[in-house]
Amino acid sequence: MSWMGWGRLALATALVSTMGVGTALAETLRLSHNTGDGTTWHKGAERFGELLAERSDGEMSLRVFPNAQLAGGDQMRQADMVGRGALDFVMTSAINVTPLVQEMAVFSLPYMYENYDQVDATTAEGGPAEALRGILREKGIEVLAWGENGFREVTNNTRPIRSPADMAGLNMRVAGPMYIDVMNALGANPQQMQWTETLTALQQGVVDGQENPIGAVIIPQQVYEVQKYLTTWHYSYDPIFLGISKAKFDAYDAETQGMLREVAAEAMEYQRQITREGTETGVAFLREKGMEVYEPTPEELAAFREATQPAFDQWAQQVGPELVASFQDAIAEAVAQAN
Repeated sequence: MSWMGWGRLALATALVSTMGVGTALAETLRLSHNTGDGTTWHKGAERFGELLAERSDGEMSLRVFPNAQLAGGDQMRQADMVGRGALDFVMTSAINVTPLVQEMAVFSLPYMYENYDQVDATTAEGGPAEALRGILREKGIEVLAWGENGFREVTNNTRPIRSPADMAGLNMRVAGPMYIDVMNALGANPQQMQWTETLTALQQGVVDGQENPIGAVIIPQQVYEVQKYLTTWHYSYDPIFLGISKAKFDAYDAETQGMLREVAAEAMEYQRQITREGTETGVAFLREKGMEVYEPTPEELAAFREATQPAFDQWAQQVGPELVASFQDAIAEAVAQAN
């Protein structure tokens, strides 16, 4: 081979080597979330991945794993895995983190909120939810942005729910410890169950009903195919958050950290928007699908609020009276501004 041939070979080898290094440097990250791939959770996660690849110029890519696959289907384990650095990202709801951080139950205290304006007043930058970012950081999780699961409504196959008495004796699937106490206060029989098992349990009659948001879960997970009655009682609100392993986050430089926060905020704003849009049109959609939807009067909602007050008081003590008061103050301020 001539010296020119050897030169071309050396150049080609160098280019291949350089390309190989570039590929090796590309970082593939993993995100786990609770629900199926048709939900607004998944769409928000996918948007996060798209933005991440775009803003990092392809140096970061994201693989999204629905149905808590990386946690063996156990939605409660995901946050702990991220805290230990076994997972890069988690998208999960506040109530699913209460076994790790019981203060997260503050969002979901029964009848804490009445509307989205009150919710947004607590999760806005500088709002009382900032305290929860600090608590989760101590557990090894850096919260990048808040999203939305939504107001949780009740469905069942036995009868319409118009009053607390209608809940008596129903076997209800619940997601976390606080909802066990809420259901007990209403006279129902709560059964804590992974979401991945719930649709089958509803179909087979293992449980009579469940409670979840319309736009984020009931419609995209087609709960209407296995449940007949729905009551829009808005009894509990459930945010979701996009979090990253603190160890992973701390390893990035300040510029990359800022990019991650910006991308997460943009993705979760999109997720929140499509969730609220789905909820707004959801009742009519569910009626078209054959569900019997009952919308309680203010007086009927007051009866549910009174019946669940013992659970509120119990969990307010566990969460911390000062934290609960900070949320209530932000909500009161939102009410005053609305009036």
